[in-house]
This record gives sequence, structure tokens and C-alpha cells, in this order.
Amino acid sequence: METIRSIAVFSGASFGNKPEYREAAAALGKAIGNKGLTLIYGGGYCGLMGAIAETAGKAGSHVIGVLPEAMNTKDVRLKDVETELIIVPDMHERKRRMYELADAFIAAPGGIGTMEELSEIYTWRQLGYHRKNIGLYNPCGYWDPFIRMIDKGTLEGFISEEVRSILIVESDPERLLEKLAEKPCALPEKHG
Repeated sequence: METIRSIAVFSGASFGNKPEYREAAAALGKAIGNKGLTLIYGGGYCGLMGAIAETAGKAGSHVIGVLPEAMNTKDVRLKDVETELIIVPDMHERKRRMYELADAFIAAPGGIGTMEELSEIYTWRQLGYHRKNIGLYNPCGYWDPFIRMIDKGTLEGFISEEVRSILIVESDPERLLEKLAEKPCALPEKHG
């Protein structure tokens, strides 16, 4: 795998109910900035996404926000934290641009949008559309139910062991970034 220079982070546009989520978001942003990585995220200053972007920027990251036109509002852009802001027509183009710009991916705690982005990039990796590593940032065990579902799918024969092994799960942001920089696992060719 080539050196990781940029990382896309999917995360919530709210802070959740526990202060630990905000602290974990700041720790992830700081770790990304300390490694000198470019952060790619959904744009704006809302919730954990905004906290990660702001902290990464303060720690030295180039921060690229990718924001759909419909979300380019004062409510979403309460504060400019991006070094660069890319406005795109819709959510599909937002994801496409984020996927193209990133060398690896992290899903931090978030809602349905975060889960959808994670599921799509995981599916694309399984299908061989990319060979980029995918991490689950798991503070407070947030992703444990998702991991149990993936494990259940593996046990029941719907997900192969190789595809299961793609996900890198860590609650420590430094360790997660180190593991994301390792060579991706090889998957068998898809035949359909």
C-alpha cells in the first residue's frame, strides 16, 4: 500500500449523549493532525464532524470539506474549519469525491448517514472497487452492535472470513491510524 496521505472520516453531525464522544472526536482529530494527514470530511461545523475537523486543523492538518449545495447553510457552516471547501450538487457526488480524495477511511460514531457511508465503502472494498483500508473508531464500544452483526453474517455464511477481516477496529486513535497504514488484506477475486 502506498503511504497514507489523506483520510476520510465519516461521523455524526451531532455530539451524542455522552461527553466521551466529543473527547474521542477531539483525540481523533488531534492524532490525524499530528501525523500530518489531510482530513477529508463531510464539511461544516456540526457535531462530531466539526469537532474532528477543527481539532485536526489546529494540529496541522489540511482539512477538506465536501458539502452538498443544499447543506451549504449558516446552520451547517457555523464556523469555518476547512482549509478547502468543495461544494457539490448532491450526496452521491459528495461521497464519490470523498472516496476519490482519501487513501483510507474511518467511521467514527454517527447516525444513519455514517452507517450508510461505512456500509457503502465496505461493500466497494469487498467488490474490489478500491483497495483502501477501512477503520472503525470505537470509543465507548459504539460500533460493538455493528461488529456483532458482521460477525453474525460471517457465522451464517453471508460474509466471508476475508471480508470480515477487512474492518480494522480500535478505540485508540493512534493505534487505528497505525493499523490503517499497514498493507490491506488481499481478497479473492469476485466472480459473478
